Amino acid sequence: MIDTSPIAAIATAPGRGGIGVVRASGKSLAALAAVLFPGQELKARHAHYVPFTQADGTVIDEGLALWFKAPHSYTGEDVLELQGHGGPVVLQMLLTRVLEAGAELGLRLAEPGEFTRRAYLNDKLDLAQAEAVADLIDASTEAAAKSASQSLSGAFSRTIHDLVEQVINLRMLVEATLDFPEEEIDFLEKSNARGQLSGIVEQLERVFAQASQGALLREGLNVVLVGQPNVGKSSLLNALAGNDVAIVTPIAGTTRDKVTETIQIEGIPLNIIDTAGIRALTDEVDVVERIGIERTWGEVGKADVILHLLDADQGPTRADDAIVAAFPDGVPVIRVWNKIDLSGHKPAVDPAADATHIYLSAHEKIGIDLLRQELLRIAGWQQTGESLYLARERHLIALRNARKHLDVAGQHAAQNDQSLDLFAEELRLAQTQLSSITGEFTPDDLLGVIFSRFCIGK
Repeated sequence: MIDTSPIAAIATAPGRGGIGVVRASGKSLAALAAVLFPGQELKARHAHYVPFTQADGTVIDEGLALWFKAPHSYTGEDVLELQGHGGPVVLQMLLTRVLEAGAELGLRLAEPGEFTRRAYLNDKLDLAQAEAVADLIDASTEAAAKSASQSLSGAFSRTIHDLVEQVINLRMLVEATLDFPEEEIDFLEKSNARGQLSGIVEQLERVFAQASQGALLREGLNVVLVGQPNVGKSSLLNALAGNDVAIVTPIAGTTRDKVTETIQIEGIPLNIIDTAGIRALTDEVDVVERIGIERTWGEVGKADVILHLLDADQGPTRADDAIVAAFPDGVPVIRVWNKIDLSGHKPAVDPAADATHIYLSAHEKIGIDLLRQELLRIAGWQQTGESLYLARERHLIALRNARKHLDVAGQHAAQNDQSLDLFAEELRLAQTQLSSITGEFTPDDLLGVIFSRFCIGK
């Protein structure tokens, strides 16, 4: 049972700021506005400069009150926004006053994401657009922000709706034939059903390619730097980041805990994680460094890409072989031969069966671009020139499942008209998968998970 009682929350980020917003939403909030601003009628979609007062008339703050009458609001309900100064104490006092004034209406504190959830439930946004709100807020790169804005404007949803319409039209043809079998003569040929199906699959593949690239913009890659002490991990982190974010000294064990820096390469966010140098756990290794080494292996287990740094001047050692033997299966590895300024090697990329080998100097910043390009290659990034959709994993899963059902439908279509009922069923299942992206077929428990990840006030 969905709780439709009016809600209120602070809609701006925690902390101090020039402006802070308290937002309320509900099916009928005129009574709340009347209590907060007695004797004053708020005109819809106009900014009113007013004092915000306690019940006894004491002034809390002064600012702007904006009234949005349903359905012309973000949530589709009546919305009242109070914009004052952004001090946390002032905003909390104002929120408390709003909740107190709306107590008889059942006004309560909003849950995370509840304003956007109501916008979805009231058909102001579909589910993909609602998720794009959170993605736009969380965007870590300019490219990610642009893609999230695209999805919020409905570009991704329109593409999915177009695919769904094509599937529905083909379903209508197939199911009409099933209803009137006596009139069926070579249905698949006359209706060009196979051609229509092929066109849908081609469009789905294009959408999946754009969504996959968008998902990369959203999630980025976790890149973990691993190697023995003093091979130059921190220097490489600094070179990639363009800043001295990690302490670099010739003393073994300088890095005791992970240092994480998010960088961008062609708009792709990369979370570069510098870890403690790995060496045998002898008596020389103190407790703090021992914990750091254990945490290093914990980060390796979560890595999308492993950068294994080696000293090009000294060459590989048994300790390096032991590190390689402990790497998890299935994770791409780049062997970075550092310190070529000392070894005499030239900057180069050497693809090999076990891993790609890159020769560079982190200290002299030679060959760093070769590493950047290899990271983009592993990420699967391609500059297509097309608009990207900041897709989530559930979107990609739905697109993959829809493609599987369309593939099975194609197999039934190859059997001519003998399996039309199975052909129609696979089309229906593909439609359901595609429609789940925009929320037309989405269970309530999934909605709860999605919106619980929003910030309060949004």
